[in-house]
Amino acid sequence: MKYYIITAIAALSVVSSVKAQTKTDTVFFEDFNEQTLDRSKWNVEITGHTVNNEQQAYVDSAATLYLVKGNAAGGAINGALVIQALYQPGYTSKQGNKYDFVSGRINTQAKMEFTYGTASARMKMSSGAGLWPAFWALGNGKWPDCGEIDMMETVGDSSWFSNALHGPGYFGNTPLAHREFFPKGIDVTQWHVYSIDWTADNLIFKVDGKVTYAVTRAMVEHYGRWAYDNAKFIILNFAIGGGYPAGVNKVKAPYYGLSQSSVDKIKAGEVKTYVDWVLVTKPAKQ
Repeated sequence: MKYYIITAIAALSVVSSVKAQTKTDTVFFEDFNEQTLDRSKWNVEITGHTVNNEQQAYVDSAATLYLVKGNAAGGAINGALVIQALYQPGYTSKQGNKYDFVSGRINTQAKMEFTYGTASARMKMSSGAGLWPAFWALGNGKWPDCGEIDMMETVGDSSWFSNALHGPGYFGNTPLAHREFFPKGIDVTQWHVYSIDWTADNLIFKVDGKVTYAVTRAMVEHYGRWAYDNAKFIILNFAIGGGYPAGVNKVKAPYYGLSQSSVDKIKAGEVKTYVDWVLVTKPAKQ
């Protein structure tokens, strides 16, 4: 108990110091206002194997990853990226694996990587048991040694989202995780800004500028090595079903972690994640 009191006090101190940093330099900004995805900034991932018992294959397709403007952008400022999950039974990957769903995943690996600073994204997403969009950052190298920062994950319950860290000694069902519940009348289907403030000794998660979870180096090193002193790249993806959703919703059929009502929404073309913009900044040099 004493350990957690000390780390909580330390976290509050860190929050205060971060709030004092008002001047920043832009490292990366993407507002998805072109006609198509900017491949100089983003890699589109294609998967032919399954991880986390997820039910989708990631494909490079204008049907699963596309940009919209105007009314179609659902309130985005200059336009938005849409990641849409689709029902495509019998889809076969190059490795010969079959899937009933396809979706999209993009990252900035080798195109934009950063160490320390603030990464933010303005997003809204569909709800439904087993729908698993995420905004996160990952280091290069073997997982989990490379370190993973999950700024936003939701698995279909629109009333909350989660933050988490994964690294050596604290991965999978990591002890370094937090669920943030929205106030009544607010949920993940509405626009929110999800962000992480990352320094050499602290990670502070926020939604709409409000701190949701603060983690210090001491908290991490209670479980394993601090894996947040190396460059990370940004990932945006939309998974379908899998271990995390199943652990929450206990659904096993018609698909692992994915309910029939969510399948029906996917078939109707109603399952989408919108991303208005992504911004990475660092404190301005004095």
